[in-house]
Amino acid sequence: MPRVPASHPNRPNPLRGIRRAVHAVTRRRRSTRPRPDLSLAHEPRPWARAAGLMAVVLVGAWLGLLVVGNVRAPVGPMNTTMTLRPSLTGGTKINVSPLGSLELDSHIAPVRLDVNVDQLDPARSQALVDHPERLSGLQDEVAHDVEHGTLDLALRSCVAVVSGATALGLAVYRRPRRALAAGGLALTLLAASGATAFATWNPKSVLEPKFSGLLSSAPSVVGNARSIVTEFDVYQKELARLVTNVTKLYDVTSTLPAYQPNPTTIRVLHVSDIHLNPASWKIITSLVEQYKVDVIVDSGDTMDHGTAAENGFLDPIGDLGVPYVWVRGNHDSKITQRHLEHMKNVHVLDDGRAETVAGLRFAGIGDPQFTPDRSGAPGADASEELAGARLASALRDQRAKGTPVDIAIAHEPSAARETDGTVPLVLCGHLHHQGTKVLRYGTRLRMEGSTGGSGLRAVEGEHPAPIEASILYLDRDSRRLQAWDAIKLGGLGLTTAEVSRHLPEENKPGATPSPTAPTPSTASPSAPSPSGS
Repeated sequence: MPRVPASHPNRPNPLRGIRRAVHAVTRRRRSTRPRPDLSLAHEPRPWARAAGLMAVVLVGAWLGLLVVGNVRAPVGPMNTTMTLRPSLTGGTKINVSPLGSLELDSHIAPVRLDVNVDQLDPARSQALVDHPERLSGLQDEVAHDVEHGTLDLALRSCVAVVSGATALGLAVYRRPRRALAAGGLALTLLAASGATAFATWNPKSVLEPKFSGLLSSAPSVVGNARSIVTEFDVYQKELARLVTNVTKLYDVTSTLPAYQPNPTTIRVLHVSDIHLNPASWKIITSLVEQYKVDVIVDSGDTMDHGTAAENGFLDPIGDLGVPYVWVRGNHDSKITQRHLEHMKNVHVLDDGRAETVAGLRFAGIGDPQFTPDRSGAPGADASEELAGARLASALRDQRAKGTPVDIAIAHEPSAARETDGTVPLVLCGHLHHQGTKVLRYGTRLRMEGSTGGSGLRAVEGEHPAPIEASILYLDRDSRRLQAWDAIKLGGLGLTTAEVSRHLPEENKPGATPSPTAPTPSTASPSAPSPSGS
């Protein structure tokens, strides 16, 4: 029988069994050990994932609102743009360019409603002017327009925030499920914001608006908001005056004659009859900057009643940046005059007193009457003529001393006429309309309109009174009038301003040069002026 080798596979091997047992135990031990999950090392913690998702939702929703979250809606005669914006305090902000803005504490929510009044629609505005009876239904029309615009804005905002958050989520995570989750969360947040706004809605916020810009004068000019609500008819008239007083000036230099002031020309801004209108200071400031004015002349009636309580109204004069020459009108009291005398850079002229300001010599006299109630005192015309005669006498004295006056100033035209023949130019106001006339003995009388739009009496007539002012151009060497721009701001519904340039006859092409001074003479007779305000 053949011999089988020891290493034959069919022969039992005790070492092989031992090795198998060791391997089995090792496998069992390995199977019971916890294996490290390498994926967890790169997975962010839950709070970090939530914060990242919230950041994507908020940024995406904001971008969506910024790009498409606004609507253009007509509101009455105005074209507006309504927008939702993220906010910590909520509320509503209405921007009325260039007048300023007003804010309402209408709701508390993380979103704010912005309403920008872009412009007046010419056709709808003209329809209101032509048919004033339509004003009675304007409230309902505005309410309907606002409701329709707000609904449209809500739907568009939903689409904007969902689209923005979903698009940003897809760009960041590149997973459709995560992107849809971001969009859904954005919609939930917007719905929650809307519910919060609805729950905290304050309809009485319209009674307590916060004004800024030119509209900050609205409470004092128009009246408090509660009276606006209860007396809307009165408010309509006052609003018409307010719109008139802040009509924007447009650049119309292309329509003016060819006279070009050189850098040495002295520019005088003539204003008058402001009558306590706070909007006038904004317009005067604009004219000073636009025309590079050297000196302002105010021919009186800056106040309305001349009380000490009104003196604070004069504070903006200190911020105009140019000298302010002033004479008293019949609505200005001696209290007003004393207050102005203590103000820096203000030159108060009275009793024919003369001063040299900005290279020109001025002399003036205050109105002898004080009639803030517009009453007509006996002998009023005689007192005005007597004041004018006193001014003319002072002008002759100045000439005799070798210091002739370039411009005389009085409030009423009847007083100004008495200076004929003693000065090249005399300025006045009082009648609330512009006019120019060369008097018998060569003095040019320039009468200014109301730079305050007749103040609180702007709506006494059929149409709101316009705002008027003038820019006078004088040669620095001869100190003679070369030209003047008459500025007139239109009434309700008009968005342009009339600026007309005028040249003295002697400065027109082919004219004979005027003499160096009016021929000295006695004052010419003058007709009594109609009573003004």
